[in-house]
Amino acid sequence: MRELITRSISGIVYVSLVVLSALFSRDVFIILFCAFAFICLLELMPMIRLRQWFIYPILPIAYYFLVWKSVSMEFIYLLLIATLLVNIYLIRDLVLVDRIALFNTKKHIIALLYLIGSSLFLALIPDVVAKTNFVQDSFQEELIIGIFVIIWTNDSFAYLFGKNFGKHKLMKRISPKKTIEGFIGGLVMAIAAGAGLFFYLESIGIINYSVWDWMIIAFVVAFFGTIGDLIQSKIKRQAEVKDSGSIMPGHGGIFDRMDSIIFAAPFAYATFLIINYVS
Repeated sequence: MRELITRSISGIVYVSLVVLSALFSRDVFIILFCAFAFICLLELMPMIRLRQWFIYPILPIAYYFLVWKSVSMEFIYLLLIATLLVNIYLIRDLVLVDRIALFNTKKHIIALLYLIGSSLFLALIPDVVAKTNFVQDSFQEELIIGIFVIIWTNDSFAYLFGKNFGKHKLMKRISPKKTIEGFIGGLVMAIAAGAGLFFYLESIGIINYSVWDWMIIAFVVAFFGTIGDLIQSKIKRQAEVKDSGSIMPGHGGIFDRMDSIIFAAPFAYATFLIINYVS
């Protein structure tokens, strides 16, 4: 019971920080997410046994120039392609090999693109309409809050469906508690949450995306979020650690809480770009 209370309190603090930072201002949001990403990097580096101090300052510098100050969309597109390719290759490692080969070059690529690159696109999501439609001062906090609502819905219902109906393991050797039933249940409820977000936003006069757009975005976020969670679980298993850190009582590290949404972020950003282009 005590552990449940501790877990609940730390979870509420985390959720409150995410939501309130996005609602307060773009600057506060960027600073918070840069801090979250930096902690995730601190937790990841020992797990992949990478000891290169120069990687740490790259993260805040990247946030300053790519997110805060903004750069050309051509550069964003190149970074997006590189990040997606690395994440897709990690999906290949998840499915096809027993152990993720962590030679020196790959360790650097994982730190720079899998974590730093992916986290940048999470922070860029509220500006995606402004960047693609050349609108000034169009920080859309509802987009990032919506993404978090979708991922939290997926995680919660995947757990509930898996606990009550789960009979078939999803990837037993990597994450024994995850089931196919939980995965499907979480995905379906995340898509329903996407539809619910549309109707809520419509009711308060925010209609940038259709109900089908939000359902597609929800599918992408939930699907790749689950894969991201499995990839992080595989990295932890190889490193022989239970949690990435201990900063969040009852949860482990910040990376344990953000692994799925960070991995899904570039896929979600690409989906927003495609929808913006075809709309």
